[in-house]
Amino acid sequence: MQWNTLAEHLFGPGHQIHANGDFLEGHAVFDGQTLAIVGTTGHAPIGVRLALAQARVVLETVGAHPGRPIVLLIDTQGQQLRRHDELLGINRAMAHLGTCIDLARRRGHRVIGLVYDQALSGGFITSGLIADACYALPEAEIRVMRIPAMSRITKLPESLLNALSESNPVFAPGVGNYVAMGGVRGLWQGDLQAALRDALAHSPREDMRALDGAERGGRKLAAEVVQRVLAAG
Repeated sequence: MQWNTLAEHLFGPGHQIHANGDFLEGHAVFDGQTLAIVGTTGHAPIGVRLALAQARVVLETVGAHPGRPIVLLIDTQGQQLRRHDELLGINRAMAHLGTCIDLARRRGHRVIGLVYDQALSGGFITSGLIADACYALPEAEIRVMRIPAMSRITKLPESLLNALSESNPVFAPGVGNYVAMGGVRGLWQGDLQAALRDALAHSPREDMRALDGAERGGRKLAAEVVQRVLAAG
């Protein structure tokens, strides 16, 4: 789905969301409440410039509009893979974006992520996965890396990884697998306004991903390991 089509479904034609290249920012009124909107489009690669632009919107919202909910619209191919951004410290820029989102949550801002097209790798980790809750459209594509790339990194044959992906969501791309693992809280289908309304009202402020993954059978040990670590500390 195109970002402007999504915006009209969610907020009607009167929204004030604008695209500057691959960067989305603005605001929209929803049920009488103003929401801050920030995100990406066009399968954007997240480089230093784009990471800092998103962080700026989040910080400006925290400073000028205390408590205003923030909606992250996510469509990214992951981090920008070029020498220029590496030399500028893309790792720090993306960490800064994630820290700003975490700051907004700690200051009482409800932060909702929505993967409406594509979410890959670090571009997803430092945005939607740090929100109070991340949701997705059913047709969205989510993955950390393709199986051929995973094979090169892990030194395991592609045939083995393909076999594992049939039974273990950790190895498999696809939005359904991320729902099973708890990374995506749920899918928005049908009435998108009703889905957003429910997310703003009921998304948990504590991190429920490990528990959700255990209940859904996608991550069977994460919650148990977390509890063991907490008990040992």
